[in-house]
Amino acid sequence: MTNKKIVSRRTALKEISTIGAAFAMLAQDSSPAMPASPGSGSSGSPPDARKLISERVRQTSLIDTHEHLTEERERLQVAYSRWLPCDDWALLFSHYLDSDFLTAGMPKGDMERFVSPKVDPLEKWQLIAPYWPAVRNTGYAQAVRIAIQELYSVDDLTEQSVASVQRGYEQVRRRGFYKYILQDSAKIESCQINRIMGEPFMLSEMPTVLMYDLGIVGMFAGPDFQQYAPPTGIEVRTLADWHRVIDWWFDRYSKYAVAVKSQNAYNRDIDYVRVPAEEAEPVFKKAVQKDPITNEERKRLEDHLFWYAVDRATADHLPVKLHTGYYAGHNWMPLSRLRLNAGSVTELCRLAPDTQFVFMHLCYPYYEELLAVAKHWTNAHVDMCWSWIINPVAAKDYLKKHIVTAPINKLLPFGGDYIPVEPVLGHAALARRGIAQALSELVEEGWLKLDDALGLVNLIMHENARRIFRLPQKIEALRQVSEFRNGGSSGISGNTQ
Repeated sequence: MTNKKIVSRRTALKEISTIGAAFAMLAQDSSPAMPASPGSGSSGSPPDARKLISERVRQTSLIDTHEHLTEERERLQVAYSRWLPCDDWALLFSHYLDSDFLTAGMPKGDMERFVSPKVDPLEKWQLIAPYWPAVRNTGYAQAVRIAIQELYSVDDLTEQSVASVQRGYEQVRRRGFYKYILQDSAKIESCQINRIMGEPFMLSEMPTVLMYDLGIVGMFAGPDFQQYAPPTGIEVRTLADWHRVIDWWFDRYSKYAVAVKSQNAYNRDIDYVRVPAEEAEPVFKKAVQKDPITNEERKRLEDHLFWYAVDRATADHLPVKLHTGYYAGHNWMPLSRLRLNAGSVTELCRLAPDTQFVFMHLCYPYYEELLAVAKHWTNAHVDMCWSWIINPVAAKDYLKKHIVTAPINKLLPFGGDYIPVEPVLGHAALARRGIAQALSELVEEGWLKLDDALGLVNLIMHENARRIFRLPQKIEALRQVSEFRNGGSSGISGNTQ
């Protein structure tokens, strides 16, 4: 790290591990740790089992399977946008935690001022102060609080501490801070990025740290002609032309992508049926001509193109990541549709037995149903990304149940799901605490032996991800790209084959 202030801060905290300090803060703010079962005799667990498990989890590297991070250079360029609305301490509150403030009653106008670059950072506390007591213990808030404590050495956010938080923000947000936060502090090996603010895929300037999914939602929803067609040079008139566009993206980037990703569940149920090309062609012509399309016709076209993209991903050995369950934001989530997701994914598994599906976010709040899917279907995997800040207790509950219900090699335990990088540190601390707690409770309750629990740590925290996403092969392919050897790529332009 080139920033001397960051280095000195880290040296000063050398004797206090990041995750250990985060555990201490969480213990102070939440209920006391569960004591050992009476006499520890009924479970046969040693009295120090919880300590041994927590230490093993703390020391073990973690693979992060889902983020929306921008590139570091984009953060440092300070180009304000919907995703990066300001460049001060309020940015840490702008993703997810803003929704808790709004549902707690904060006026929308006040939130807009809070994340505005035009408002003095030191004046922003007054905007959230009335609502902070209502949200400070949610998972969204705890992740940010841990980040502030670990990165800026501020134990609590108050009117008096805001100036220190802002100074810490400015000191940390320097060249190299992604590595400092993700690898040095959070012990994250790599992050898998779903890019939502630009091109469907890019080659990172940190290729073995930020490893990208290929976004496929625009390949079938819409479809998104403006995003996908221009880079290919293909003039799109027919459905066959669009198939060629989709193929171009896979031909060019499947070697480097870790998976494909769709968040189309925000707009519809994920009940995609296999529709032949001849039935989709007339609807596609309407889409090209911008003629009106009925809901039934739109579903027919989307379903056909979904399976075209998924079949191509399967042929290229790319897992298919699908959003399930809870929605980001506030005041627009139809639970009646969300509850259908787990049932719909079973049909996807049946229709594509060779496709490795990764169902994201636990299908929260319907995680029992998703657990049944993971236990029954060979090609169903569960990604706990986002879940530790949606409901950390439910996430711990799910992990305990998965361990004793479904094959553990089908589980991916963590993805921060953030746009700003700083709260990823706090989210990772919550995940580590939950993983350790789940394993400890299973030992204390007699469901696992201590050696079995300790033996699961590596598998859960990084080995599953390495295998499911073929990370050694991806890392080797990325390292061979000449652009990276010469100092980085600016995006999707240029020949990467």
